[in-house]
Amino acid sequence: MPISPTLDSAPRRLFVTTALPYANGSFHVGHIMEYIQADIWVRFQRMRGHEVHFVCADDAHGAPIMLKAEAEGITPQQLVARIAAERPKYLEGFHISFDNWHSTDSPENVELSQDIYRKLKAAGLIYSRPVEQFYDPVKGMFLADRYIKGECPICGARDQYGDACEVCSSVYQPTDLKNPYSTLSGAAPVLKTSDHFFFKLSDPRCTAFLREWIGDRLQSQVANKAREWLDGEGEKALGDWDISRDAPYFGIPIPDAPGKYFYVWLDAPVGYLASFRNYCAKKGIDFDAFLADPRSEQIHFIGKDIIYFHTLFWPAMLKFAGYKVPDNVYVHGFITVSGEKMSKSRGTGISPLRYLDIGMNPEWLRYYIAAKLNANVEDVDFNPDDFVARVNSDLVGKYVNIASRCAGFIAKRFNGRLLGHQEGSAIIAEMQDAAGSIRGLFEAREFAKALREIMLLADKANVFVDLKKPWEVAKTGQPADLHRTCTDALQMFRLLTIFLKPVLPMLAASVEKFLNIGPLAWADAGALLPAEHRINAYSHLMTRVDPRLLDALFESDKEAPQVNTKETSSTPHPATPAKSGVPVAHAAAEGHLTISIDDFAKIDLRIARIVRAEYVDGADKLLRLTLDLGALGARQVFAGIKSAYDPASLEGRLTVVVANLAPRKMRFGLSEGMVLAASLEPGSAKGGDAPGLYLLVPDSGAQPGMRVK
Repeated sequence: MPISPTLDSAPRRLFVTTALPYANGSFHVGHIMEYIQADIWVRFQRMRGHEVHFVCADDAHGAPIMLKAEAEGITPQQLVARIAAERPKYLEGFHISFDNWHSTDSPENVELSQDIYRKLKAAGLIYSRPVEQFYDPVKGMFLADRYIKGECPICGARDQYGDACEVCSSVYQPTDLKNPYSTLSGAAPVLKTSDHFFFKLSDPRCTAFLREWIGDRLQSQVANKAREWLDGEGEKALGDWDISRDAPYFGIPIPDAPGKYFYVWLDAPVGYLASFRNYCAKKGIDFDAFLADPRSEQIHFIGKDIIYFHTLFWPAMLKFAGYKVPDNVYVHGFITVSGEKMSKSRGTGISPLRYLDIGMNPEWLRYYIAAKLNANVEDVDFNPDDFVARVNSDLVGKYVNIASRCAGFIAKRFNGRLLGHQEGSAIIAEMQDAAGSIRGLFEAREFAKALREIMLLADKANVFVDLKKPWEVAKTGQPADLHRTCTDALQMFRLLTIFLKPVLPMLAASVEKFLNIGPLAWADAGALLPAEHRINAYSHLMTRVDPRLLDALFESDKEAPQVNTKETSSTPHPATPAKSGVPVAHAAAEGHLTISIDDFAKIDLRIARIVRAEYVDGADKLLRLTLDLGALGARQVFAGIKSAYDPASLEGRLTVVVANLAPRKMRFGLSEGMVLAASLEPGSAKGGDAPGLYLLVPDSGAQPGMRVK
């Protein structure tokens, strides 16, 4: 008889988190991938009998949220609440088992962040010094790099951001830009000095601690990168961390520093603790005692883009503020689609909500992602054809197939009752022996290897059924053999279900109901169902993936084809054909372009003021417009109106712009919207010398940024 897998002699106490999503938008599939990875590991630990507390929160602070809320005419709190209200349909939809979901804009986070700051200050690790930055005199705020554009100081390319040039790849300071302007207002920024607070990460105490802390807590790739940052010299030397921002700012006030707020990256990771404290208060758990318990483990799952903060600032902050430091930081790569980065315009984006709305089984995705994940920092690729083949082959063709071929005979011939275990079943013994190695793979987050081992066992179970041929035995009148074959097959099916349960929790629950058993734990692999155990009637457990569902999934993210001309303009040309090849006006008249009110509501029309209008070198039809959209900031738009307007006559005028059109990279630069113009039909009378293009002009009193409805 195989050795029974047992629980650890000392059950673990685990506090597990995933990276906090920024609360200015919906979840994307990268979030879901991370949550699935962490959830599988958490469910596995729970199956082993460990104490696990799994929490997360919305990262709710920062200038982007403040500005987006301002643009929508609501408070930041209202924006965050709206985004938070969306979260459950994603989390529940993909069976993510968080114990608590909170927000960094919470009393717990204010208290904890300010406490950590005070303790770091008392430890001599906080200081202030003046910093010179660009300041928007119109918006009345200091500008982060992302809100500054200008001409590259190296190659002269226009409209480059304040930290790096997309044309020549040069890196520079915002103050190096030529002719800089604020993307928020279009105004020329001015240099202004303000005192900023810094966390002294370069302090020898911090660097010595971090070198020791890194140890074997991190994957080798991550540890090597962290050491590289720690050991940098000259320009690459580890610097201190600017942890403050000036008002106006949506964040947590710095104690005893009016008008100063914590930079969002200081209070965001503190949100892990804030969510856990909120959860502890609900459950009657002593938060401080839990963190002080040497048996407690603090585990973070994050993406590779934020390792700098989680392997340097975060552990150092906690250490010198007297809080528990992370025991492990598990880092994963990104998710790609057919080898390409996620892109809606290229049809390579996956909307998690779309996935659920069209009826795709969330456990298909859980299994497919798990089958790609390992303990390294590697990207995961979603290939539609591979997705269909793997799910249909592994889950339906191998795993579910075992039960579907045998359960009916037990129900019809043997009143739903199983035989007792018979010694000598080599495959069952092999499965039980494999529980230890599969357990080790799940623990190490080597999910792909674990699933390969599980599917090899499923292959052997299917070979067993194929050799025994219960459908033929049922015809020969040998009920004892039929009973034994089907009983053994269902014992194997139950063992496979134990191994797959962390990945397929809802399917496992259906199997538990079918087998008439309680929730399966990992230790249950050491025993089998007893003689005379009665199972329930079998019902279909999982359907195959219809490839047409993948077409529907990706179709939602594809943009309609756009006509290519010598100069692609953001203003429709009078002769631009519709998809059918019929000129726009005629197509509309014939009903080809009829849309619903819901379709129209997707278009975000805004009032814009033309701040600058310029000719474009080498362009026959285009003008470069710099538009002020009020709280939405400044936009650059290339418009095909050169034949109708002199640039000087446009500056200061109001017009209407499509504000949510996807930016388009042109050879002259990036076009970030579309101004609306009326045009005469081809071949129609122009009415004397009147031009054929007319910009739409709003009535007097309209202001930049106003919605057009």
